[in-house]
Amino acid sequence: MTAAAPSLDPSEVAKFSAMAAEWWNPKGKFGVLHVFNPVRLQFIKEQVTARLARDPLEREPFAGLRFLDIGCGGGLLTEPMARLGASITGVDPSERNIKTASVHRDEMGLEIDYRVGTAEDLAAAGEQFDVILNMEVIEHVADPQAFVRTCAAMLKPGGLMFVATLNRTLKSFGLAIVGAEYVLGWLPKGTHQWEKFITPAELKGWLADNGLSTREELGVTYSPFTRAWKVSRDMDVNYMLVAQKA
Repeated sequence: MTAAAPSLDPSEVAKFSAMAAEWWNPKGKFGVLHVFNPVRLQFIKEQVTARLARDPLEREPFAGLRFLDIGCGGGLLTEPMARLGASITGVDPSERNIKTASVHRDEMGLEIDYRVGTAEDLAAAGEQFDVILNMEVIEHVADPQAFVRTCAAMLKPGGLMFVATLNRTLKSFGLAIVGAEYVLGWLPKGTHQWEKFITPAELKGWLADNGLSTREELGVTYSPFTRAWKVSRDMDVNYMLVAQKA
């Protein structure tokens, strides 16, 4: 990793490195992401095909597009993008996460460019992408505003940036931290810090400052009856948005 990485929070890297072996265990510490993944995938596919003129019925609708999965972890979201035809780079500052992702990629026989590094590394190298995925990452960086600026610089004109994160509300404190971490045990205690959650207004403002217009925003809620996540207009806790560069 380069020294110039103001978005990097070493304590967050250490926390997720310690859990690296759990990434592909659907009943392990990242089990909630396995259940959450179909909602993320549907949102990404719908928005990319609609806004970048791709046929959603094609077997590989993302063919010819260059994707970046920043903070890719073990590759839970990276691999489906490759299967949809994307030329994808997965980047994570944790060497253990990248090793886990690389082993699983090889087992699946997929073409994915995994790298140990940061957004700043890629920006410094002049990398450019059609689609950037910032999913459940921005609330873990040291300087989210600078992180958005760095990522926006790597997006091609007309390109899309997806962000999924948590809103900073009393409701999110009760459900995402007290409920998910301490009562239900969906996530290890200490996974999130409420003060690092980001409101939609803050996020959209940072994106606009860097030439990106928000095109769609949705909440994501959990139904205890169906035991599944679904999109919603309730953005008080989890939410996703897509923004497009001019």
